[in-house]
Amino acid sequence: MKLGFKGGCKEVGRSAIFVNDEILVDYGIKPGEEPLYPVDQVAPKAIIVSHGHLDHCGAVVNLMDMKPEVFMTPPTADLAHVLAKDTLSIAEREGRSVPYTGWELQQLTMKTQKVDTGIEFHTHGYTAQFYNAGHIPGSAAVYLEKDGKSIVYTGDINTRDTRLVPIADELPKADALIIESTYFNEDHPSRKETEREFIDSLKDTLDMGGNVLIPAFAIGRTQEILMLLSEHGIPCYVDGMGVSIYKLLMSHPDYLKNPTHLKHAFDNATIVKGRKRASVSLNGSVIVTTAGMLNGGPVLHYIDKLYKDPKSKIMLTGYQVEGTNGRMMLDTGIIENDGIIQQVRMKVEKYDFSAHCGDSELKQLVKEFCDKGGEKVFTMHGENSEDFAAWVSEEIGAEGYAPANGEEFTI
Repeated sequence: MKLGFKGGCKEVGRSAIFVNDEILVDYGIKPGEEPLYPVDQVAPKAIIVSHGHLDHCGAVVNLMDMKPEVFMTPPTADLAHVLAKDTLSIAEREGRSVPYTGWELQQLTMKTQKVDTGIEFHTHGYTAQFYNAGHIPGSAAVYLEKDGKSIVYTGDINTRDTRLVPIADELPKADALIIESTYFNEDHPSRKETEREFIDSLKDTLDMGGNVLIPAFAIGRTQEILMLLSEHGIPCYVDGMGVSIYKLLMSHPDYLKNPTHLKHAFDNATIVKGRKRASVSLNGSVIVTTAGMLNGGPVLHYIDKLYKDPKSKIMLTGYQVEGTNGRMMLDTGIIENDGIIQQVRMKVEKYDFSAHCGDSELKQLVKEFCDKGGEKVFTMHGENSEDFAAWVSEEIGAEGYAPANGEEFTI
């Protein structure tokens, strides 16, 4: 079995693995001012998508002219369609080059076969199965086998308990493991402690008469933050794509840990629609809004209103990829807002609400996989993938590899 690594190696973004020049596992983009796509051209017979985040599914629609079979879990299929439609709308609205056509978007919807986790499926002589990855609703690790050789690809995986989704399933036995390394060498703090610090800081800001702006990823993080605020009886506004994603997720209750709690959280929030954005009170308010990395969306409207206010606070809840507005604000205290460079006087705090495994969880996954007879481990999707591969070789005794984009291996 030949593995071609086309993206997501030694970086976060544009994940893509081409198996035997036939089966493509994920095909994403790397966000930034100019999105990066996987290296090399591919012509897959089938595409298997791990989950509905742009860095894993954002470029799939670009391949629809090749008429591949496409497999996703039901929530991932719906999320991928929404994200592709949104990307197309933004490009048209901002006068950018359109990455694909409406016809290709339609083809993605028509060609996608929805397969639940735990159900074996087949494509072009391969046996495959999705396993819950515990990252966002519908996220899945991918098992793929042909002619006695098999791989497991984790995609983004989380084995820690969160409010929104159940923890990841145990990974199956296979010859090789392809695992993310986003947080290798970095353990996450206790989720309960993070939530306590977050709520305490938020209340302190409100007590001083400031506003709290919470940029959050539309998929997963917005919903989890609203559940947290609801539990503590904190009223909030919610703006942006996270609202429509909530409605989408509620149509897949089996992929949610507690859909009743999620519904209660949104029922208790004030939903903001575009035309009413200007009327949102900025007097001791909590606003949860996209985009999570400040690269666009309603969050920039609110920052424009509040960036000079030292009493107000921005509470970041997710990873800020290098090259994004959020990363620039963390590093320099400035952002670019509609072409204007703004010095942010608001307090800026970052909290670890990660939906990825930390260092100890990643190591445990590898150990358990190799204890079942796995012999090769490929590390990707992270800036410490080389260190992770070295750890695999030195501490576990398996063959650890940290591929570069464009490299190929045979198992």
